[in-house]
Amino acid sequence: MSNQFSRRSFLSNNLLGAGAAALSGSLLAQNNVQGFEQSEKENNSVWEPFSDKKVKVGLVGYGFCKFAAQWEFQNHPNVEIVAVSDLFEDRCNELAKVVKCEKTYPSLEEMVKDDSIEAIFCATDAPSHAKHCIEVLKHGKHVATAVPVFYGNIEYADMILECVKENPDLIYAMFETSTFHDDLYAMSKIYEAGGFGKILYSEGEYCHTKAPGSTYYPSYGDWRKNGCPIWYPTHATAYHISVTHGSFIDVSCKGFTYKKDKQPNASGNIFDGEVGLFRTNDGGMSRMMCHSTYGVYLEAGRVRGEIGGFDGTFQDIFSAYTGTDEGRRIVKELGDKIKKYPLPPTVQSGSHGGSHGYHCDNFIRSILLKEKPAVGIIDALNMTVPGYYAHLSAVKDGETMKIPQYSL
Repeated sequence: MSNQFSRRSFLSNNLLGAGAAALSGSLLAQNNVQGFEQSEKENNSVWEPFSDKKVKVGLVGYGFCKFAAQWEFQNHPNVEIVAVSDLFEDRCNELAKVVKCEKTYPSLEEMVKDDSIEAIFCATDAPSHAKHCIEVLKHGKHVATAVPVFYGNIEYADMILECVKENPDLIYAMFETSTFHDDLYAMSKIYEAGGFGKILYSEGEYCHTKAPGSTYYPSYGDWRKNGCPIWYPTHATAYHISVTHGSFIDVSCKGFTYKKDKQPNASGNIFDGEVGLFRTNDGGMSRMMCHSTYGVYLEAGRVRGEIGGFDGTFQDIFSAYTGTDEGRRIVKELGDKIKKYPLPPTVQSGSHGGSHGYHCDNFIRSILLKEKPAVGIIDALNMTVPGYYAHLSAVKDGETMKIPQYSL
Protein backbone atom coordinates (compact mmCIF):
# COMPACT_ATOMS: atom_id res chain seq x y z
CA MET A 1 0.00 0.00 0.00
CA SER A 2 1.26 3.47 -0.84
CA ASN A 3 2.87 5.47 1.96
CA GLN A 4 1.26 8.66 0.68
CA PHE A 5 -1.55 8.14 3.20
CA SER A 6 0.57 8.36 6.33
CA ARG A 7 -0.89 9.94 9.46
CA ARG A 8 1.50 12.88 9.12
CA SER A 9 0.49 13.58 5.53
CA PHE A 10 -3.20 13.47 6.50
CA LEU A 11 -2.66 16.14 9.10
CA SER A 12 -0.48 18.43 7.03
CA ASN A 13 -2.64 18.21 3.89
CA ASN A 14 -6.03 18.54 5.54
CA LEU A 15 -5.68 20.66 8.67
CA LEU A 16 -7.03 23.81 7.06
CA GLY A 17 -9.99 21.97 5.56
CA ALA A 18 -10.83 20.41 8.90
CA GLY A 19 -10.69 23.83 10.51
CA ALA A 20 -13.11 25.26 7.97
CA ALA A 21 -15.56 22.43 8.51
CA ALA A 22 -15.35 22.77 12.28
CA LEU A 23 -15.95 26.52 11.98
CA SER A 24 -18.99 25.92 9.78
CA GLY A 25 -20.39 23.46 12.31
CA SER A 26 -19.70 25.73 15.27
CA LEU A 27 -21.48 28.63 13.58
CA LEU A 28 -24.54 26.46 13.07
CA ALA A 29 -24.45 25.48 16.74
CA GLN A 30 -24.23 29.16 17.73
CA ASN A 31 -27.28 29.82 15.54
CA ASN A 32 -29.22 27.26 17.61
CA VAL A 33 -29.56 24.68 14.86
CA GLN A 34 -30.31 21.74 17.12
CA GLY A 35 -28.22 18.65 16.53
CA PHE A 36 -25.24 20.57 15.15
CA GLU A 37 -23.28 20.71 18.38
CA GLN A 38 -19.81 19.29 17.72
CA SER A 39 -18.80 15.94 19.27
CA GLU A 40 -15.31 14.81 20.07
CA LYS A 41 -13.92 11.50 18.82
CA GLU A 42 -13.72 9.11 21.75
CA ASN A 43 -12.00 6.04 20.30
CA ASN A 44 -8.28 6.13 21.05
CA SER A 45 -7.41 3.22 18.77
CA VAL A 46 -5.09 3.81 15.85
CA TRP A 47 -6.77 4.16 12.47
CA GLU A 48 -5.38 1.95 9.73
CA PRO A 49 -5.62 3.03 6.06
CA PHE A 50 -7.88 0.68 4.08
CA SER A 51 -7.08 1.79 0.52
CA ASP A 52 -4.66 3.98 -1.39
CA LYS A 53 -7.40 5.05 -3.82
CA LYS A 54 -9.50 8.20 -3.78
CA VAL A 55 -13.16 8.44 -4.73
CA LYS A 56 -13.99 11.45 -6.86
CA VAL A 57 -16.98 13.05 -5.15
CA GLY A 58 -19.47 15.77 -6.02
CA LEU A 59 -21.37 17.66 -3.32
CA VAL A 60 -24.76 19.29 -3.83
CA GLY A 61 -26.85 21.42 -1.45
CA TYR A 62 -25.69 24.34 0.71
CA GLY A 63 -28.84 25.83 2.18
CA PHE A 64 -29.65 26.98 5.72
CA CYS A 65 -27.81 24.06 7.35
CA LYS A 66 -24.87 24.25 4.91
CA PHE A 67 -25.23 20.51 4.84
CA ALA A 68 -22.99 19.44 1.97
CA ALA A 69 -19.93 20.65 3.88
CA GLN A 70 -20.93 19.09 7.21
CA TRP A 71 -19.96 15.47 6.54
CA GLU A 72 -16.15 15.68 6.34
CA PHE A 73 -15.83 14.63 2.70
CA GLN A 74 -13.35 17.47 2.17
CA ASN A 75 -11.18 16.07 4.99
CA HIS A 76 -11.26 12.37 4.17
CA PRO A 77 -7.97 10.95 2.87
CA ASN A 78 -9.77 8.70 0.38
CA VAL A 79 -11.84 11.50 -1.18
CA GLU A 80 -11.16 14.02 -3.91
CA ILE A 81 -13.92 16.60 -4.22
CA VAL A 82 -14.10 17.43 -7.91
CA ALA A 83 -17.30 19.50 -8.14
CA VAL A 84 -19.99 21.21 -6.07
CA SER A 85 -23.46 22.52 -6.85
CA ASP A 86 -26.29 24.63 -5.48
CA LEU A 87 -29.18 26.32 -7.22
CA PHE A 88 -28.12 29.68 -5.74
CA GLU A 89 -24.86 31.02 -7.15
CA ASP A 90 -23.69 32.66 -3.94
CA ARG A 91 -24.24 29.47 -1.95
CA CYS A 92 -22.53 27.40 -4.62
CA ASN A 93 -19.49 29.67 -4.57
CA GLU A 94 -19.34 29.59 -0.77
CA LEU A 95 -19.52 25.80 -0.77
CA ALA A 96 -16.71 25.63 -3.31
CA LYS A 97 -14.59 27.89 -1.13
CA VAL A 98 -15.25 25.93 2.08
CA VAL A 99 -14.36 22.55 0.55
CA LYS A 100 -11.59 23.96 -1.66
CA CYS A 101 -13.07 22.94 -5.01
CA GLU A 102 -12.81 24.95 -8.21
CA LYS A 103 -15.46 23.29 -10.38
CA THR A 104 -19.09 24.34 -9.82
CA TYR A 105 -22.43 23.48 -11.42
CA PRO A 106 -25.73 25.40 -11.28
CA SER A 107 -27.76 22.25 -10.56
CA LEU A 108 -27.51 18.55 -9.78
CA GLU A 109 -28.99 17.83 -13.19
CA GLU A 110 -25.90 19.42 -14.77
CA MET A 111 -23.46 17.91 -12.28
CA VAL A 112 -24.49 14.30 -12.99
CA LYS A 113 -23.32 14.70 -16.61
CA ASP A 114 -19.72 15.10 -15.42
CA ASP A 115 -18.05 11.75 -16.19
CA SER A 116 -15.16 12.47 -13.82
CA ILE A 117 -17.46 12.21 -10.78
CA GLU A 118 -17.79 8.75 -9.24
CA ALA A 119 -20.12 9.53 -6.32
CA ILE A 120 -22.44 12.35 -5.25
CA PHE A 121 -23.71 13.36 -1.83
CA CYS A 122 -27.19 14.93 -2.01
CA ALA A 123 -27.92 17.49 0.70
CA THR A 124 -30.82 19.03 -1.17
CA ASP A 125 -34.35 19.72 0.10
CA ALA A 126 -36.08 16.64 1.54
CA PRO A 127 -38.85 16.45 -1.12
CA SER A 128 -36.11 16.18 -3.79
CA HIS A 129 -33.98 13.47 -2.16
CA ALA A 130 -35.49 10.51 -3.99
CA LYS A 131 -35.65 12.05 -7.47
CA HIS A 132 -32.10 13.39 -7.13
CA CYS A 133 -30.74 10.02 -6.01
CA ILE A 134 -32.51 8.32 -8.91
CA GLU A 135 -30.93 10.84 -11.29
CA VAL A 136 -27.48 10.13 -9.85
CA LEU A 137 -27.88 6.35 -10.04
CA LYS A 138 -29.17 6.51 -13.61
CA HIS A 139 -25.97 8.33 -14.55
CA GLY A 140 -23.85 5.48 -13.18
CA LYS A 141 -22.67 7.11 -9.95
CA HIS A 142 -22.76 6.03 -6.32
CA VAL A 143 -25.04 8.17 -4.20
CA ALA A 144 -25.49 9.14 -0.57
CA THR A 145 -28.32 11.28 0.70
CA ALA A 146 -29.43 13.18 3.73
CA VAL A 147 -32.61 11.92 5.41
CA PRO A 148 -35.30 10.91 4.74
CA VAL A 149 -35.17 8.79 1.60
CA PHE A 150 -38.30 10.61 0.35
CA TYR A 151 -40.65 13.15 1.87
CA GLY A 152 -44.39 12.81 1.51
CA ASN A 153 -44.68 11.21 -1.94
CA ILE A 154 -45.00 7.45 -1.36
CA GLU A 155 -44.63 6.71 -5.08
CA TYR A 156 -40.91 7.43 -4.72
CA ALA A 157 -40.48 4.42 -2.42
CA ASP A 158 -41.00 1.89 -5.21
CA MET A 159 -39.30 4.09 -7.77
CA ILE A 160 -36.02 4.41 -5.92
CA LEU A 161 -36.02 0.76 -4.85
CA GLU A 162 -36.44 -0.28 -8.48
CA CYS A 163 -33.61 2.04 -9.52
CA VAL A 164 -31.28 0.57 -6.88
CA LYS A 165 -32.18 -2.94 -8.09
CA GLU A 166 -31.36 -1.94 -11.65
CA ASN A 167 -27.92 -0.71 -10.57
CA PRO A 168 -26.58 -3.47 -8.29
CA ASP A 169 -22.96 -2.37 -8.65
CA LEU A 170 -23.67 1.11 -7.27
CA ILE A 171 -23.88 2.09 -3.61
CA TYR A 172 -26.98 3.84 -2.25
CA ALA A 173 -26.59 5.11 1.32
CA MET A 174 -28.82 7.22 3.53
CA PHE A 175 -27.01 9.23 6.21
CA GLU A 176 -29.31 8.64 9.19
CA THR A 177 -27.42 10.25 12.04
CA SER A 178 -28.90 8.17 14.87
CA THR A 179 -27.28 5.06 13.38
CA PHE A 180 -23.86 6.29 14.52
CA HIS A 181 -24.87 7.58 17.93
CA ASP A 182 -22.74 5.89 20.58
CA ASP A 183 -25.74 4.26 22.24
CA LEU A 184 -27.41 2.99 19.07
CA TYR A 185 -24.10 1.68 17.72
CA ALA A 186 -23.63 -0.25 20.98
CA MET A 187 -27.20 -1.57 20.80
CA SER A 188 -26.65 -2.86 17.28
CA LYS A 189 -23.52 -4.79 18.31
CA ILE A 190 -25.23 -6.23 21.39
CA TYR A 191 -28.28 -7.28 19.34
CA GLU A 192 -26.08 -8.88 16.67
CA ALA A 193 -24.28 -10.89 19.37
CA GLY A 194 -27.57 -12.04 20.94
CA GLY A 195 -27.34 -9.89 24.06
CA PHE A 196 -30.97 -8.76 23.86
CA GLY A 197 -32.59 -11.86 22.44
CA LYS A 198 -35.78 -10.94 20.64
CA ILE A 199 -36.63 -7.23 20.96
CA LEU A 200 -40.02 -7.11 22.65
CA TYR A 201 -40.35 -3.31 22.77
CA SER A 202 -38.46 -0.32 21.43
CA GLU A 203 -38.88 3.44 21.48
CA GLY A 204 -37.59 6.31 19.38
CA GLU A 205 -37.95 10.06 19.81
CA TYR A 206 -37.20 12.98 17.53
CA CYS A 207 -38.14 16.12 19.44
CA HIS A 208 -37.06 19.70 18.76
CA THR A 209 -37.05 22.26 21.53
CA LYS A 210 -39.47 24.76 20.07
CA ALA A 211 -42.07 27.13 21.42
CA PRO A 212 -45.57 26.11 20.29
CA GLY A 213 -46.47 28.01 17.15
CA SER A 214 -42.98 29.41 16.56
CA THR A 215 -41.45 29.63 13.09
CA TYR A 216 -39.66 26.82 11.29
CA TYR A 217 -36.08 26.83 10.09
CA PRO A 218 -35.84 28.33 6.58
CA SER A 219 -36.16 25.71 3.84
CA TYR A 220 -36.26 25.55 0.05
CA GLY A 221 -39.87 25.85 -1.09
CA ASP A 222 -40.91 26.07 2.58
CA TRP A 223 -40.92 22.28 2.74
CA ARG A 224 -40.33 22.23 6.50
CA LYS A 225 -43.54 24.07 7.30
CA ASN A 226 -45.64 22.40 4.64
CA GLY A 227 -45.16 18.77 5.60
CA CYS A 228 -46.16 16.49 8.48
CA PRO A 229 -44.07 15.81 11.60
CA ILE A 230 -43.84 12.05 11.17
CA TRP A 231 -42.94 12.23 7.49
CA TYR A 232 -39.46 12.89 8.90
CA PRO A 233 -39.22 9.96 11.35
CA THR A 234 -35.80 8.46 10.73
CA HIS A 235 -33.97 9.96 13.74
CA ALA A 236 -36.51 8.04 15.84
CA THR A 237 -37.20 4.90 13.78
CA ALA A 238 -33.47 4.20 13.48
CA TYR A 239 -33.60 3.17 17.12
CA HIS A 240 -35.36 0.01 16.02
CA ILE A 241 -34.38 -0.42 12.36
CA SER A 242 -30.63 0.21 12.72
CA VAL A 243 -30.55 -2.10 15.76
CA THR A 244 -32.46 -5.06 14.32
CA HIS A 245 -32.50 -4.38 10.55
CA GLY A 246 -36.11 -5.50 10.75
CA SER A 247 -39.27 -3.61 9.80
CA PHE A 248 -42.60 -2.28 11.04
CA ILE A 249 -45.68 -4.05 9.67
CA ASP A 250 -48.55 -1.86 10.91
CA VAL A 251 -49.19 1.33 12.87
CA SER A 252 -51.80 3.18 14.90
CA CYS A 253 -50.90 6.86 15.27
CA LYS A 254 -52.40 9.93 16.92
CA GLY A 255 -51.62 13.56 16.16
CA PHE A 256 -51.95 16.73 18.18
CA THR A 257 -51.92 20.45 17.51
CA TYR A 258 -51.35 23.54 19.64
CA LYS A 259 -54.37 25.40 18.27
CA LYS A 260 -57.86 23.98 17.92
CA ASP A 261 -58.58 26.25 14.96
CA LYS A 262 -55.27 25.63 13.17
CA GLN A 263 -55.58 25.84 9.39
CA PRO A 264 -54.19 23.03 7.21
CA ASN A 265 -50.85 23.68 5.54
CA ALA A 266 -50.10 23.05 1.85
CA SER A 267 -50.06 19.28 2.51
CA GLY A 268 -53.38 19.41 4.35
CA ASN A 269 -51.68 18.77 7.69
CA ILE A 270 -52.84 20.32 10.97
CA PHE A 271 -50.65 18.33 13.37
CA ASP A 272 -47.66 19.76 15.25
CA GLY A 273 -46.73 16.36 16.60
CA GLU A 274 -47.48 12.70 15.95
CA VAL A 275 -46.93 9.57 18.05
CA GLY A 276 -47.20 6.12 16.50
CA LEU A 277 -47.46 2.63 17.98
CA PHE A 278 -45.97 0.14 15.54
CA ARG A 279 -46.01 -3.65 15.38
CA THR A 280 -42.64 -5.08 14.33
CA ASN A 281 -42.01 -7.88 11.85
CA ASP A 282 -40.97 -10.25 14.66
CA GLY A 283 -44.07 -9.64 16.79
CA GLY A 284 -42.77 -6.91 19.09
CA MET A 285 -44.07 -3.38 19.61
CA SER A 286 -42.46 -0.01 19.08
CA ARG A 287 -43.44 3.58 19.96
CA MET A 288 -42.10 6.37 17.79
CA MET A 289 -42.76 10.10 18.17
CA CYS A 290 -41.91 13.22 16.19
CA HIS A 291 -42.79 16.69 17.45
CA SER A 292 -41.52 20.09 18.55
CA THR A 293 -42.21 21.22 22.11
CA TYR A 294 -40.41 22.71 25.05
CA GLY A 295 -37.98 20.29 26.66
CA VAL A 296 -34.70 18.59 25.87
CA TYR A 297 -33.76 18.16 22.20
CA LEU A 298 -33.98 14.45 21.43
CA GLU A 299 -32.68 12.06 18.84
CA ALA A 300 -32.98 9.18 21.25
CA GLY A 301 -34.32 5.71 21.87
CA ARG A 302 -34.10 2.47 23.81
CA VAL A 303 -34.84 -1.23 23.49
CA ARG A 304 -36.10 -3.98 25.79
CA GLY A 305 -35.58 -7.63 24.88
CA GLU A 306 -36.02 -11.18 26.15
CA ILE A 307 -32.69 -11.29 28.00
CA GLY A 308 -31.56 -7.66 28.13
CA GLY A 309 -32.38 -4.02 27.57
CA PHE A 310 -30.56 -0.76 26.88
CA ASP A 311 -31.78 2.57 28.20
CA GLY A 312 -29.61 5.58 28.90
CA THR A 313 -26.52 7.43 27.84
CA PHE A 314 -23.72 5.04 26.89
CA GLN A 315 -20.58 5.60 28.99
CA ASP A 316 -19.16 2.21 29.95
CA ILE A 317 -20.00 -1.42 29.33
CA PHE A 318 -22.87 -1.66 31.83
CA SER A 319 -23.93 1.97 32.30
CA ALA A 320 -27.07 1.47 30.19
CA TYR A 321 -27.39 -2.30 29.74
CA THR A 322 -29.36 -4.48 32.15
CA GLY A 323 -30.13 -8.14 31.63
CA THR A 324 -29.80 -11.77 32.62
CA ASP A 325 -26.51 -13.39 33.53
CA GLU A 326 -26.34 -14.75 29.98
CA GLY A 327 -26.97 -11.31 28.51
CA ARG A 328 -24.32 -9.71 30.71
CA ARG A 329 -21.84 -12.40 29.74
CA ILE A 330 -22.40 -11.67 26.04
CA VAL A 331 -22.00 -7.93 26.53
CA LYS A 332 -18.88 -8.36 28.64
CA GLU A 333 -17.29 -10.56 25.97
CA LEU A 334 -17.98 -7.90 23.35
CA GLY A 335 -15.81 -5.45 25.26
CA ASP A 336 -14.71 -2.50 23.13
CA LYS A 337 -16.49 -3.91 20.07
CA ILE A 338 -19.55 -1.98 21.20
CA LYS A 339 -17.60 1.27 20.74
CA LYS A 340 -17.26 3.00 17.39
CA TYR A 341 -14.10 2.36 15.44
CA PRO A 342 -11.41 5.03 14.86
CA LEU A 343 -11.76 7.56 12.05
CA PRO A 344 -8.91 8.95 9.94
CA PRO A 345 -6.97 11.56 11.96
CA THR A 346 -8.21 14.41 9.76
CA VAL A 347 -11.87 13.42 9.95
CA GLN A 348 -13.95 14.77 12.82
CA SER A 349 -16.89 12.75 14.11
CA GLY A 350 -18.86 16.00 13.88
CA SER A 351 -22.44 16.86 14.71
CA HIS A 352 -25.64 14.92 15.44
CA GLY A 353 -24.13 12.77 18.15
CA GLY A 354 -20.75 12.41 16.49
CA SER A 355 -22.20 10.75 13.39
CA HIS A 356 -21.23 12.90 10.41
CA GLY A 357 -17.67 11.73 9.93
CA TYR A 358 -18.71 8.12 10.38
CA HIS A 359 -21.30 8.23 7.61
CA CYS A 360 -18.78 9.80 5.23
CA ASP A 361 -16.17 7.17 6.10
CA ASN A 362 -18.70 4.34 5.86
CA PHE A 363 -19.87 5.49 2.42
CA ILE A 364 -16.33 5.69 1.06
CA ARG A 365 -15.44 2.32 2.57
CA SER A 366 -18.55 0.82 0.98
CA ILE A 367 -17.45 2.04 -2.44
CA LEU A 368 -13.78 1.07 -2.21
CA LEU A 369 -14.21 -2.21 -0.32
CA LYS A 370 -17.50 -3.17 -2.02
CA GLU A 371 -19.30 -3.48 1.32
CA LYS A 372 -22.90 -2.80 2.32
CA PRO A 373 -23.38 0.71 3.74
CA ALA A 374 -24.60 1.23 7.30
CA VAL A 375 -28.01 2.35 5.99
CA GLY A 376 -28.75 0.88 2.58
CA ILE A 377 -31.96 1.19 0.61
CA ILE A 378 -34.00 -1.39 2.57
CA ASP A 379 -33.20 0.08 6.00
CA ALA A 380 -33.73 3.57 4.54
CA LEU A 381 -37.22 2.65 3.33
CA ASN A 382 -38.02 0.80 6.56
CA MET A 383 -37.13 3.94 8.51
CA THR A 384 -39.03 6.37 6.26
CA VAL A 385 -42.12 4.62 4.84
CA PRO A 386 -43.68 3.88 8.27
CA GLY A 387 -43.93 7.63 8.88
CA TYR A 388 -46.05 8.07 5.77
CA TYR A 389 -48.55 5.45 6.94
CA ALA A 390 -48.43 6.72 10.52
CA HIS A 391 -49.65 10.10 9.30
CA LEU A 392 -52.48 8.45 7.35
CA SER A 393 -53.44 6.69 10.58
CA ALA A 394 -53.37 9.96 12.52
CA VAL A 395 -55.66 11.59 9.96
CA LYS A 396 -58.08 8.70 10.60
CA ASP A 397 -57.82 9.13 14.38
CA GLY A 398 -55.57 6.15 14.99
CA GLU A 399 -56.98 3.61 12.53
CA THR A 400 -54.47 0.79 12.10
CA MET A 401 -52.66 0.97 8.77
CA LYS A 402 -50.65 -1.80 7.13
CA ILE A 403 -47.09 -0.89 6.11
CA PRO A 404 -45.52 -2.27 2.89
CA GLN A 405 -42.54 -4.61 3.24
CA TYR A 406 -39.45 -4.25 1.05
CA SER A 407 -36.65 -6.52 -0.13
CA LEU A 408 -33.93 -6.57 -2.76
